[in-house]
Amino acid sequence: MHKSAYTKIWKRLQGRSAVVGVFGLGPTGLELARAAAEQGKFRVIGFDINARRIGMLAEGRSYLEHLPSESIAKLIKTELLIPTTDFARAKEVDVAIICVQTPLGRHHEPDLSFIVQAANSIAEYSRPGQLVILQSTTFPGTTREVLAPIFKTRGLTPGRDVFLAFSPERHDPGNSEYNTTNTPKVVGADDPTSLELVQGFFSLFVDKVVPVSSTDAAEAVKLTENKFRQVNISLINELKIIYTAMGIDIWEVIDAAQTKPFGYMPFYPSPGIGGHCIPVDPAYLAWKAREFGLPARFVALADEINMGMPDYVISRLAEAMDMRWSRGLKGASILVAGVAYKKNVNDYRESPALSLLRILKRRGTEAAYFDPFISELPLEDGSTLRSISWSPQAISGFDAVLIATDHDGVDYRALVENSRLVVDTRNACGRHGLSGANIVKA
Repeated sequence: MHKSAYTKIWKRLQGRSAVVGVFGLGPTGLELARAAAEQGKFRVIGFDINARRIGMLAEGRSYLEHLPSESIAKLIKTELLIPTTDFARAKEVDVAIICVQTPLGRHHEPDLSFIVQAANSIAEYSRPGQLVILQSTTFPGTTREVLAPIFKTRGLTPGRDVFLAFSPERHDPGNSEYNTTNTPKVVGADDPTSLELVQGFFSLFVDKVVPVSSTDAAEAVKLTENKFRQVNISLINELKIIYTAMGIDIWEVIDAAQTKPFGYMPFYPSPGIGGHCIPVDPAYLAWKAREFGLPARFVALADEINMGMPDYVISRLAEAMDMRWSRGLKGASILVAGVAYKKNVNDYRESPALSLLRILKRRGTEAAYFDPFISELPLEDGSTLRSISWSPQAISGFDAVLIATDHDGVDYRALVENSRLVVDTRNACGRHGLSGANIVKA
């Protein structure tokens, strides 16, 4: 069965007749589906439980700010991309790629339920000669310990009947330079045949494929990348607090430090960490490390620093208001400018702006927000905030503006000129050459 199963999938891959199934059409899954269809010329079936999302795609409309609807519409028209909520269509799939979310549970433990659900949907219709690739970020051992047993219970032996691999997603929303095709793709498998297949598949539409020795190693690659970012962001956030107390501008220091052509790379302060990766992924590593009786001390320390940044920012805002008007935050009207977790995207998952709004509400302020990419913002209490309309008159009506996300395209000069106080957490004003007594960096 091993040889015939391998031959079957290999021939279909090389002939571009293989059907690719992408399970989970969030930002990562949709980008991958587009690349496999557009560059790989594969017919791609995109699976998602979100009927609204599937409906938009079926109409040729993109729900991602950086992915044009024209690209989606063309793929839908040519039937290279088929979005569906019907998981029974998994029986048509030769290559199944799992791109579902991996959140944290109530007690900060890994929640693999979405992976298990997707894998069960695939395994129900699985057959010999199928390549299954897990791409969701998770702890080392997930492919071996969670994914493989699901197929074994169906009578399919990994590496003989079905071929399993892991390939970490490397997706940077809003990055116009790097995309799925030109970003090197790491792949790992636990047998040489599966590694050959996953490497061969991605090489058909990705410029460079980087093989590693196992699924565990591939899973560790992603955690290492995000752990590196988490620790360095926390370091620069701590330095910001220290240097601010010393009267030193952290952004000036970074600009000078990055002139060193070796041994340094710039990271920038923030009002906290956001997105799906940095707030979540290091916790997966820490959880797995405990299985081996090992502490992940840097994870805990970096979390402590980064999670404390929203409180620090609000304290800087309160201090600035007290220095100018001898009043606290209670009863003040505050506008949060930008609620996406990073600039120029419409993604607010784990955004520090959510914490800022929550703290402002707790402090008794009348808080509102403006974001050109996000018209509505669901809150934890079930209510919904709506972005105000941008105008100099609207801006001038607030006691202070708190810049949480530095979207391009915002008229920061008008914002400064029409605001009584601007508390800038991203140095947006400095980058636009703006200065004034009403600007405070935080």
